[in-house]
Amino acid sequence: MKRVAILISGGGSNMVALARSMTGEHPARPVLVLSNDAEAGGLTRATALGIPVAAVDHRPFRGDRAAFEAALLAPLLAARPDVICLAGFMRILTPGFTQRFAGRMLNIHPSLLPKYPGLHTHQRALDAGDDQAGCTVHEVIADLDAGPILGQARVPVLSGDDADSLAARVLVQEHRLYPAVLRRFVDGDRTPVMM
Repeated sequence: MKRVAILISGGGSNMVALARSMTGEHPARPVLVLSNDAEAGGLTRATALGIPVAAVDHRPFRGDRAAFEAALLAPLLAARPDVICLAGFMRILTPGFTQRFAGRMLNIHPSLLPKYPGLHTHQRALDAGDDQAGCTVHEVIADLDAGPILGQARVPVLSGDDADSLAARVLVQEHRLYPAVLRRFVDGDRTPVMM
């Protein structure tokens, strides 16, 4: 059985989707939900699901990312994860951290990468006049939102969309895509899932 740690910063809706998928015949189980914010709503949700939680507040480490990551590693390594899923984890990780988990760390991003890495993806898609938006699950490498693509789900951009309405429809697809990719990934299959 593969061990999965999930890193969050907020409400943890993708974490919940992942955790709920890891039941029955699934070859993985969640062993830790870790946040950079002790007040993150996702920690309460994880506890309710029976998943161990930990938090390492990034704020005292301002300007010292290496020290923050060293603190983050303590609960993470103690959980002995085979796979790490970033699920709305809003801190950029250093190359040293990502290299340590190379080939074992996934992230979900709310755009059709390589379009719109970084923030404000839905507004950027609208500003560009795109007729499709969506989300991507990719392996994490040192370069931001640039790792090998493991899955994408597309969502049409509707004429009345604003960034919030588009984000809400993309989030529904995120909750379908990320569990599907994780299931395939823990079975050793990196063939992209396309929805």
